Amino acid sequence: MRILQVVTLISTDGAYGGPTRVALNQSAALAGMGHEVTVLAAGIGPVPAVEGFDIELFRPRTLIPRSGFAGLSAPGMLRWIINNRNRFDVVHVHLARDLVTLPAARLCRLLGIASVVQTHGMIDPSDKLLAAPLDALVTRSVLRSAAAVCYLTERERSDLIDVAGPTLRLSKVINGVPALPEKAPNTTLEVLFLARLAPRKRADLFVDMAEILVLEDHSTTFALVGPDGGTAAGIAQRVRARIRWEGPCAPDETAERMSAAAIYVLPAVDEPYPMSVLEAMAVGLPVVVTDSCGLAPDILRIGCGFVVPAGELQPLVDAVRSLLLDVDARTEMGRRGRTAAREEFGTDAVARTLDERYAKAAQHVSR
Repeated sequence: MRILQVVTLISTDGAYGGPTRVALNQSAALAGMGHEVTVLAAGIGPVPAVEGFDIELFRPRTLIPRSGFAGLSAPGMLRWIINNRNRFDVVHVHLARDLVTLPAARLCRLLGIASVVQTHGMIDPSDKLLAAPLDALVTRSVLRSAAAVCYLTERERSDLIDVAGPTLRLSKVINGVPALPEKAPNTTLEVLFLARLAPRKRADLFVDMAEILVLEDHSTTFALVGPDGGTAAGIAQRVRARIRWEGPCAPDETAERMSAAAIYVLPAVDEPYPMSVLEAMAVGLPVVVTDSCGLAPDILRIGCGFVVPAGELQPLVDAVRSLLLDVDARTEMGRRGRTAAREEFGTDAVARTLDERYAKAAQHVSR
């Protein structure tokens, strides 16, 4: 099958985070099954080196200042889709309320290309200024016309129905993580935050926790890794010995960077399904997340880390302290997470699910 994947942004610093990682992971697994895959995105800089599939990047333009990713557009992508519309059997759009993926999804629908969309928790009832007009003009029609609308959690499913109604062709598809090398035994203890420094990720709470624990243990270090998403200036003013911000990490280097740590912590609020947590599990790190994380039920079920109340400092401190003091617990939780990442969250299983969705989408269009 000839598959086109569309995601908002691909950049050397991994600024767009999870949806880009998901699109690339899916594409690699689908190519491994023998499919012909091309990924389209807005992007600056060199095209990432990948094997088995193609990537086409288009110069991004900011149409709406101070609106972040939502204000980006990539008009060259639309021209490319028109010129290559007969090359593909199905398009998979990693859909957000932005001016890259929404126009691409709408154009593919108008061109009669079978369409699957995946929203990654990014489309929900919203009072943001752009949400209402975008939903009325484009979002609802794109969701309603898609042959499949992929969701991650029951909350996302409910949100999508609230936005576009109960007639959507909803289909659960989890995020998958590829097999990653197991981390080597640690000679030093490092607690790691690896995510975009955006308000929702709560890097500030990670630093609050670190400032308490560095006074209790003079050997543990705390590292924040990720591009600025609006809070880096405040974080940079608080770094000191054994608490540091390293800046962004290239997407193809995140697994290696995680392997140098002993514990992964993401105190984010309302994080739908973080790829960084799955990657940490895949390399064998115990994880600490909040109860508003979409993976929290799985982490509790698997026993591969701690789940703490969102926004509360003391439970976060207690959870990380407990892991720092108990090497056996760290090792066992890391082992459980790595096993689950391989057996439950592997990209091969996700690719097989997508293969079925694509075949049904093609049949839906042909009828």
